Amino acid sequence: MATKKQPAICYVVAVSGGVDSVVLLDMLSKKKNLKLVVAHFDHGIRDESHLDAEFVKNLSIKYDLPFEYKREELGKEASEETARNCRYKFLREIAAKYNGVVATAHHGDDVVETVAINLLRGTGWRGLAVLDSDIIRPLTHLTKKDILSYAKKHKLRWHDDCTNASDKYLRNRVRLQTAKMSDDDKLQILSLWTTQKDIKKAIDQEAKVLVGDGPSYSRYFFTHVNESAAIECLRYITEAKLTRPQMLKLLLNIKTIKAGKKYSAGGGVKINFTSRNFTVELLK
Repeated sequence: MATKKQPAICYVVAVSGGVDSVVLLDMLSKKKNLKLVVAHFDHGIRDESHLDAEFVKNLSIKYDLPFEYKREELGKEASEETARNCRYKFLREIAAKYNGVVATAHHGDDVVETVAINLLRGTGWRGLAVLDSDIIRPLTHLTKKDILSYAKKHKLRWHDDCTNASDKYLRNRVRLQTAKMSDDDKLQILSLWTTQKDIKKAIDQEAKVLVGDGPSYSRYFFTHVNESAAIECLRYITEAKLTRPQMLKLLLNIKTIKAGKKYSAGGGVKINFTSRNFTVELLK
């Protein structure tokens, strides 16, 4: 009896034109049963960014892959957060179009940098459970050295982004410090990262057991459970769209607000209250 062929998985590959994403595209192009789409977002921050777009388009032609592109005029003063949010919005839209998942070129050194940034910002233990979402990141087991070595071995060409050398951005300033870390220290952080992601997943699973699938949740439960557990449960049902201060304020409203009231918690999270329950609406 013939085995039914599995449908190809579709990866929307975020390609900036830098060495990391060029290596990712080349590696994925060699894997079987993968359908790839090359996606490039031009923030409009650098004057020469159109050259990156042209370079990536030519890469898609070289690999004979579909090319998706969008440019926005964010301007030179755009923040890292604004640029990131716009980029991921575009990538997720393309993933939905192709019924696929987004794949980015984050590597091990990126993980270490992100952990350092989050700890500087006081995010607590979840600052170690970073880069854990619906996005695929196939290169996190590699270092920057590994990626450069692969690129040179396979004679790949790429574009360097001049903003990576600017001290305007926090990530670049942190990168200068993490670059001085030993390989052993980086490996320890990556090990902690893996462990914390597993812990985060276990907490989310337990939160689901406690509060259920919704869309209605018990105000009585949140009134009587301890604050730490309540915050983790709220994080789960709001899909981590709220900051801790926003969740604490929401928790207070759950305990005190009158029935029939509506509350905007921030982050596109809307709450409707009855005397016993509340429902959550997440705006896309």
